[in-house]
Amino acid sequence: MPSVTHDDAPLLADLMPWSVAPPRLGRGWPAAPDAASLKARWDALVKAEGPDREALFQPTRSRTPHTAVGRLPGQDGGTERLARATGPCPEPVRVLHGPFDEQWLIPDQRLIDAPRPELWRVADAHQVFAVETAAPRASDPPGGPPLLATSLLPVLRTGRIRPLYRRPGAAEPNLAPGLTEHLAGRLGREVSPVDVLAWATAVARPAPDGLAVPLTADPDTWRRGVSLGRRLLWLMRRDGERPRLPGGRRPYVRAPLPARPPALAYDGDEEALLLGEGRISPVPREAWDFEAGGVRVLEEWFAARTLPAEPGTLAAIRPADWPQGWTSELLELVTVLALLAELRPLREELTGQSVPAPVTPADLRTAGVLPVPAAARRPASVLDAREEGPEGQLTLI
Repeated sequence: MPSVTHDDAPLLADLMPWSVAPPRLGRGWPAAPDAASLKARWDALVKAEGPDREALFQPTRSRTPHTAVGRLPGQDGGTERLARATGPCPEPVRVLHGPFDEQWLIPDQRLIDAPRPELWRVADAHQVFAVETAAPRASDPPGGPPLLATSLLPVLRTGRIRPLYRRPGAAEPNLAPGLTEHLAGRLGREVSPVDVLAWATAVARPAPDGLAVPLTADPDTWRRGVSLGRRLLWLMRRDGERPRLPGGRRPYVRAPLPARPPALAYDGDEEALLLGEGRISPVPREAWDFEAGGVRVLEEWFAARTLPAEPGTLAAIRPADWPQGWTSELLELVTVLALLAELRPLREELTGQSVPAPVTPADLRTAGVLPVPAAARRPASVLDAREEGPEGQLTLI
């Protein structure tokens, strides 16, 4: 089979042309692994006055309690200056805070330095966000795919975020105009936007200018790649039916977790995850070693829930003991990582060699798919969305 270089593979940046930089919170306390802590932090903030409120808020150049900003699209946060706020906490929403780490966020633009409203405008039950992770180094152990996918709004510090759809309701795919039609003609079968994302999730690989996505006109290879990608998407999005390992391989709590687990460790001989005196097993070595964005996922997940916060800050308001819900989330995370690790050989098989019948950038240029028009790299206009601006003024976007 002839060799295909990165130059022969289109870039994800051309196939999914509209991208957004990740949101920047600017302060850690508006996000937490549990929603109750966020409501308690908000209550502590609005009960404080003057300099005390400002100190708790942790001002930056982008946000202070006196900053005038509007409401986040689709959310119910207030619009008066935070220095005067007295109302209840906006209802926290579920977000992807780190690779495979689902947490909660107070969806209030007054608290977030760079919230990226264009992402909030297109976030709904139909949306899928593709998130580029940091490119792995040659010395790194095998990790997760370089492209993550989530149904939640992503606020993790990583690469560009590419929504699958440019408008709510799965309208106007964020794909190079004419791409699905061209692929359908070459493959002799219908190609949906989700098929393209699934294929990209299965085969994307780091390249000098971003992520390369080799395309193929071979129907069998395309079918295998899309099938693998859809499985990856399902595991990463974790919506619908919950993933499960076979009966004898399902992780269980073998020894109760302490109220405050002091550390996380792994016993490879016993395939056990150790949280102080607590024990969860079986946990495959592949799940423990699983990395994304250059970090071990399980260690980062645990650290986000146990690293001490500075006393007297809002971040220090957190559960006194380990909640039962975190144990359930940990068991599911182990399951997801184990199942993703099982798919790694299939992904390596697809990415470790050239794809047959490659569809190259030159092919896409000849077909008029590339270069993409400049408008495709900008967010779509949402002319019918009324959004509340600072101090309750309505704006038309």
